[in-house]
Amino acid sequence: MISDLVETAVGRNPWFALQTRANFEKMTATILEEKGLEVYCPSFRSRRRWSDRVKEVDQPLFPGYIFCRFDPDHRLPVLITPGVVSVVGRARTPEPIPDEEIRSVQQIVRSGVMAGPWPFLHVGERVIIEKGCLTGTQGILLKFKGSHRIVVSISLLQRSIAAEIDIDSVRVIRPSPVNRGLATAGGII
Repeated sequence: MISDLVETAVGRNPWFALQTRANFEKMTATILEEKGLEVYCPSFRSRRRWSDRVKEVDQPLFPGYIFCRFDPDHRLPVLITPGVVSVVGRARTPEPIPDEEIRSVQQIVRSGVMAGPWPFLHVGERVIIEKGCLTGTQGILLKFKGSHRIVVSISLLQRSIAAEIDIDSVRVIRPSPVNRGLATAGGII
């Protein structure tokens, strides 16, 4: 089974995305941690305006979703957790999230750079950051309001986050020759 291969490769269960009830991300994560599971509920600081004040609050980077490591063959304890709506997957089969996508999100959150939710992107150049606190982070390069950002996506959720970066610290990740096609005198085959 593919999940067994993933678990063997990293020595522990893979990450899965859990859809939660609206505004139940933190509570659900706490209950899952109390059950002994590894949970990741990334958040960012946001300024919220009310009629009488402005306040900084923590908000989820992926509203309605948290990430959890568990054995997909024994998911009932996860599914019966208050706040959990479902395990994200295809055809009622949980779909693991690649470790590198979770690591990239964790690295951005830990770095302290300004980051927030971003619309999911299907196109754009993939880059890797080679210098600074985000070294090794991979994502899609974007120019926005005069500054450069890296967009990191969780493909299965079709959700992304963006963080400001120094353009001098990135290198384009070239697609493999298999995906590029063969160059000829007449063009690309």
